[in-house]
Amino acid sequence: MLDDIWVDDSVLALRPDFAVLIVTAHGLRNGPTDDRSRAWLEAASAVEVQTDKIDAWKDAYKAFGAKPQRTRPSVDALTRRMPLPEINQVVDAYNSISVKHALPIGGEDLDRYDGPARLVRATGEEVSEEALGQPEPGEVIWRDDIGVTCRRWNWRQVVRTRLTEETTNAIFLLERLEPMSLEELKQAGEELCDLLSELSPEVRLASRLVSGGK
Repeated sequence: MLDDIWVDDSVLALRPDFAVLIVTAHGLRNGPTDDRSRAWLEAASAVEVQTDKIDAWKDAYKAFGAKPQRTRPSVDALTRRMPLPEINQVVDAYNSISVKHALPIGGEDLDRYDGPARLVRATGEEVSEEALGQPEPGEVIWRDDIGVTCRRWNWRQVVRTRLTEETTNAIFLLERLEPMSLEELKQAGEELCDLLSELSPEVRLASRLVSGGK
């Protein structure tokens, strides 16, 4: 699946600087928040918010007609929820990396996917969960063969692919815009992999950087 994930050229036309680091994890062991994952959240909460990176995402939202004050980029919404919420160990891990680097990260249950993930401009006719509403034509969405997996680039994910304590195979989407460098993106990915390996020493990890339509 990793090699089949793609970003549509129409999305790159909006933001040619976009890149996504995809990490897959097989053999995870998840569980409720514990002292270890709580410490990760507390450390991330103490980091100064990097507003320049968040502002880049607000500009990207405006480019396809979204109002970032109404439907905020995921990392913007997360940094406004201090102290960071406790969800479960794996979600705590990627949320801590997201806030530390001002980097939108989506984490989803790979076994709930049907076909590869792809980032596209919506037609307005996609299948979407009722709670999320229907994407507007031209909106940037993540989707699979069933339908929408995340609306408005990284605003909100569907329940279908949510990471739970029973999740054993997961996919993480680390999304970058300038001024974040590709080097920092890769560093954030390595840090996430370190946390996942700490949670699950036997986990099998793989990654791929997608940018420029490749």
